[in-house]
Amino acid sequence: MEIKSFETEHFFAQYEFNTPYQLCNSDCETVSTAELLDMADMSLDQLGGMRLGYTESMGNPHLREMIAAGYPKNVGVDDVFVLGTPVEGIYLAARAALNPGDEVVVLTPAYDALINMFEHVVGEDNVKKWAFVAGDGRWELHLDDLRALITPKTKMVVVNFPHNPTGYLPTPEQQAALVEIIEAHNLWLFYDEMYYGLVHSDTPEIPSACELSDRAIVLSGLSKTYGLPGLRTGWMVVRDPELRANIFNWKFYTSICPPAPSEFLAIAALRAREQLRLKNIEIIEKNLDLADQFFARHAELFTWRRPHAGSTALVGMNVPSTAAYSAKLAEDAGVLIQSAEMLGSDDRHIRMGFGRVAFGEALAKFEEYLLDQYK
Repeated sequence: MEIKSFETEHFFAQYEFNTPYQLCNSDCETVSTAELLDMADMSLDQLGGMRLGYTESMGNPHLREMIAAGYPKNVGVDDVFVLGTPVEGIYLAARAALNPGDEVVVLTPAYDALINMFEHVVGEDNVKKWAFVAGDGRWELHLDDLRALITPKTKMVVVNFPHNPTGYLPTPEQQAALVEIIEAHNLWLFYDEMYYGLVHSDTPEIPSACELSDRAIVLSGLSKTYGLPGLRTGWMVVRDPELRANIFNWKFYTSICPPAPSEFLAIAALRAREQLRLKNIEIIEKNLDLADQFFARHAELFTWRRPHAGSTALVGMNVPSTAAYSAKLAEDAGVLIQSAEMLGSDDRHIRMGFGRVAFGEALAKFEEYLLDQYK
C-alpha cells in the first residue's frame, strides 16, 4: 500500500544538513544537553545513571503530571500520554478515530502529514480543504467556509494553531466558535498545538483546545516552541475515555513506549519551559523586525503578511516557480527557502522560519543574492 510522498521531509533530507544559510526552518533555536540540564538544575550524572529498560507505555508518571499541569482547566493526568515522536500522534488519531469513507476537513496549507495521513486513511476524495484567504496585509480564516464543507459524512476537522505556515492565531472568540461548530455536529477536532505558547507580543493568547472540549484530540510536544526537536518528545491529550483507549491500543503497534533518555530530558525541558519559550519568542520578534525591513526594501518581489504567532510565515514571491527558484538559490548561494506548494499552498508562496539565531545572517546572504541577480 502506497502513501503520498512526504515532500517537506524529502526536501529537508536533501538540503538541511548541507545548505549553510537557512530561512525556512519551522523549529526554534536549540540548546545543548548540558545547557538544558543546567537550566533545570539537573546533572549529566543523573542522565548517565539511567537504566535503559522499557518505560511505562503511557509515559513517565511525573512527566505526565508536568504536562497535565500545563493545562489549567479540565485536563487530568489520565488524559495525557507520551509519544515516541510527535508525528506518531497524527497517525494514531487517524487510525483510531476514522474509517475508510469518512469525511475529514483539513485546514490548509499545512504540514504534509496533516493532509496526507488523513487522505491515506479515509481516501483522498473524502478530505476537504478549508483554506486560508489572502487578505490585505494579513491572512484571514472564515468559519462560514468551514460550515459549508461539513456534511453528514464528516467525522473530523483537522487544524493547527498557532498555524504553520501562516503564523495565524484565532481570537478567543473564533476559537470558541470553532469548538461550538465541532460540538454541534458531534465531530472530532484534531488540534495540532506543536507551536502552543509561541505567541508574539500584543497578540491575545488562547487556551488549549483540550481545555474547551472533550471532542478535542490535542497533539503537542517539545520540537517547536521549546526548540528541542532532537528529543522527539511529543504527547497527546485525549479526554474521551473510549477514544483514548483505542488510540492507546494503536500505540502498541507503533512505539509501544517512549524512550527513557528522552523522557528524562523532557522533564528537564518542562522544568525550564518558560525560559526556553521566552528565549525563542525574543529571537522570533528580533527576526521579524529584520524581515519587516527586508520586505519593505523588496516589496516588488514579495507579498509580506506578518505572522502573529508561531515561528513561520507564508510569504508571496513574484517568480514563476518558487520550487525552481529555491533549488537554484540553494545551489548558487547556499541559501535555503521552501516552496509552499509542498504544504498544500501554491508555487508562488514560500514558507519562512524566524526561530533561529542565524536568521539574520541567512537573510543578508539572500539579499546579497537578490541584489546581484537584479542589478
